[in-house]
Parts: sequence; C-alpha cells; structure tokens
Amino acid sequence: MENHGHQVQPAVTILVIDDDYAVRNSLKFSLGLKGFGVRVYADGGALLDDADLQADGCLVVDQVLPGMSGLDVIDALRLRGNSMPAVLMTSTASDILRMRATAAGVAGMEKPFFSSGLMDAIRRLLAHSKSEPSHHAPRP
Repeated sequence: MENHGHQVQPAVTILVIDDDYAVRNSLKFSLGLKGFGVRVYADGGALLDDADLQADGCLVVDQVLPGMSGLDVIDALRLRGNSMPAVLMTSTASDILRMRATAAGVAGMEKPFFSSGLMDAIRRLLAHSKSEPSHHAPRP
C-alpha cells in the first residue's frame, strides 16, 4: 500500500467477538484509536460464517456467547487451520477454564479489565506470533 510515495503498513486487524453491543463498540473504538483495524461480531457463528475471514491478526473473544463458548469458537478456528493469537475475556475464570485456555495457547483476561491491560496482551501475542510463524498446530 502506498500513500504519496511513502510505504504505509496496513493496520493489524483485531477480531472482537462479544454479544454485548456496548462492549463490542467500546473495544472497536479504543482499539481503533491505538491504530488497529477492528472487525466486530455478535457471536461465534457470525465469525465462523465470515467468508472474508483472514488468518492473521488477533482474536479478542468473550467466553460466554450465545450458541458456542469463546473457547469453542477458537477450537473451531484451529480445526480450520487458523492459528491467529487469541485473548479470551471472562468474568468467571474457573481452574478448568484456565487449563483449557492454556492448552489452546490462549491468553486469558478477566473482566473488568483496563484498556492498557488488553493492549499489552494483544501486543505480546502479536509479537510472539511474528517470532513463531506457526505456534498453534491444527488439531486432527
């Protein structure tokens, strides 16, 4: 991409999946201010049905969603070979949920959280994903 003779890096896209309209729009606004491209989805099915879903970027997904949980959405993406890094948002993180998230290579973020904590987690995941091209192997 070029802009008046200068090379412009495309923004990294953050995919936000949350059934709460206010949370989706708040994250879209705050992540956009930080220079990220943001796409929002109300549930996992909408994300999985997106024909234009990219394989790079970062997921920010709520655990409690209608239809399927956030970890189920991430598992479905992994089965499709999509290994983009993910942050799982939850207000009740049980030991089982933490173990499942860790096994899936997913960073956890407990609600309520401050914007800077989420930004730090996203930046760490993106830096890690660039240093390891395929850090998540699709499950058989």
